[in-house]
Amino acid sequence: MKNRKRSLRARLLLWLIVPMTAFSLVAGWLTHANARRTADLLQDAALLAAARVMAADVHWNGDNLVAAVSPSTIQIVGTPEGDQVFYRVEIAGGPVIGGTSDFPQTRVTDSPHWYDAEVSRMPIRAVTLKRPMYDTGKNVDVVVSVGRTQIARDALVASLWKPQLAYILGSIAAAMVLVCAGLSLELRPLERLAKGLAAHPEQSRARINATGVHAELQPLIAAFNACLDIIERQALTTRRFIADAAHQIRTPLTLLGTQLQYARRQGNLEDVRETLLAMHHSNRAMVVLINQLLMLAQAEAADYTAFEGEIVDIREVTARAIEKLALAARRRDIELVVSIEAPLAVIGSETLLSEVLSNILDNAIRYAPKSTQVAIDARQTDGSVSISVLDQGPGIPASLRERVFEPFFRASDEEGSGLGLAIAREIVRAHRGTISLQDAPDGRGLLVKLIFPAHELQA
Repeated sequence: MKNRKRSLRARLLLWLIVPMTAFSLVAGWLTHANARRTADLLQDAALLAAARVMAADVHWNGDNLVAAVSPSTIQIVGTPEGDQVFYRVEIAGGPVIGGTSDFPQTRVTDSPHWYDAEVSRMPIRAVTLKRPMYDTGKNVDVVVSVGRTQIARDALVASLWKPQLAYILGSIAAAMVLVCAGLSLELRPLERLAKGLAAHPEQSRARINATGVHAELQPLIAAFNACLDIIERQALTTRRFIADAAHQIRTPLTLLGTQLQYARRQGNLEDVRETLLAMHHSNRAMVVLINQLLMLAQAEAADYTAFEGEIVDIREVTARAIEKLALAARRRDIELVVSIEAPLAVIGSETLLSEVLSNILDNAIRYAPKSTQVAIDARQTDGSVSISVLDQGPGIPASLRERVFEPFFRASDEEGSGLGLAIAREIVRAHRGTISLQDAPDGRGLLVKLIFPAHELQA
């Protein structure tokens, strides 16, 4: 299924066209209703005037009533459009004394009374008026009805409605043209930005210039430039990491190749065994390095949401790290002193947290003088779990404490890959924690402090 391009200009026009169309329909209907109401009022007023004149023309002729309707009276309701006029004069409840006999009768409840009717299958608008006639001892009601066809009335409605409708539609069309022109002008800065970026794709520092851009778009541009900065930093870090990793792996591979060539030239079995032992050490160092690289990649890609619901006991983490490094500590005659407030728990990955503590303990054991102590202290304070590892080694100068967290950086010539603290920092960040290097309380050694959000265990 093809992806359809979504045009901002088209969608904005659509949002304008829909309400404007609804507005034109409502306005047209209201205009037509007002025009019809005006035409009806004019027509009804003309019919009532003719009916009153006709009622005035009725008079007594002896004992009889006579309706003498003059042609001028008919002209009151006559129209240039050729409408037909019908009238009827009758005595209430009695005979017709003038006009059209087939004029529809109506019951007079109020006077005047307007209504719609038909004469000879032609629709008409009519009015009925009642007039009392007095004579000596007599009181007779005369009913006068006047009707007219609707040709002039419909023409008046059209003459009133069509210009208004044309004005409304013309206004909407002009507004749409102006909106289209305005959108084209206002969207030009975005088009210039796109062309500017496309013109220099090879520039690694390509950024969007917010000069002359609308205020509503400037936060978006700032956020986009910030994302570009982050991507650039990550790309530089990745390139540097790949280059350093390639260099670190190339060294043991080169050494291993040299040892293989040396072993092939040896005829003495004892020399071959020594070479194979050296190759074994080189291979083990390369395996450790690759495992650390994989662990660093895993830590950098770690997502804290993946740890939700996994409760980690700090005692288990500490026990696993100590068990892993107990032999190395015994070889250097280093005593591991553990102090843990129970219970302590955080949300995260027990495997990754154990790796963090193992890396820190490994560094402490490696750099601490023989026959000294490495202290591990864990406690909870103000909703946070704090884990401290203190050794009595030479420490790290304050100027290098940030750099030691960079991959492959080593503050001394001791054997190692320089990945331990880099792995530890990424894992700690993934757990929403912090890691810091501090001076020992007595000024001798190094204090590594980890802080994580605490998880309250249910009683």
